[in-house]
Amino acid sequence: MSQHPNIETALRYHQAVSQGATGEELARFFHEEVVQQEFPNSLFPDGVRRDLATVLKDSERGQQVISQQRFEVHNTVAANDVVALEVTWTGTLAVPLGDLPAGHELRAHIAVFLEFRDGKIHAQRNYDCYERLDRAAGT
Repeated sequence: MSQHPNIETALRYHQAVSQGATGEELARFFHEEVVQQEFPNSLFPDGVRRDLATVLKDSERGQQVISQQRFEVHNTVAANDVVALEVTWTGTLAVPLGDLPAGHELRAHIAVFLEFRDGKIHAQRNYDCYERLDRAAGT
């Protein structure tokens, strides 16, 4: 049984991010007018709103902060041009972050909503729920 094409793209996108995609390799997933929104969470208390240029710039910056990351996709649902994913993200710090040492593993439980236009991500909304951001949680 075939999978909805937007789910296939959503899964390839998350795989590319986990493999460190930046620049054109990452941009190919996005519509030129993309708006990516990360709602308030432990790392970004005010949330973040990005256009394509900022997404690409922040992906480069992220390579300096996170040495490796992976996404475990638990559920996917597609309706028309919208895909919803339930994901667990794990990332290893490449550098210290506050009181957390390099090598510390961060973990978040995420709901991601992707809206597609012309087969590309036109809008992304993330609801990231990070596990405790202290040494006791990961060491």
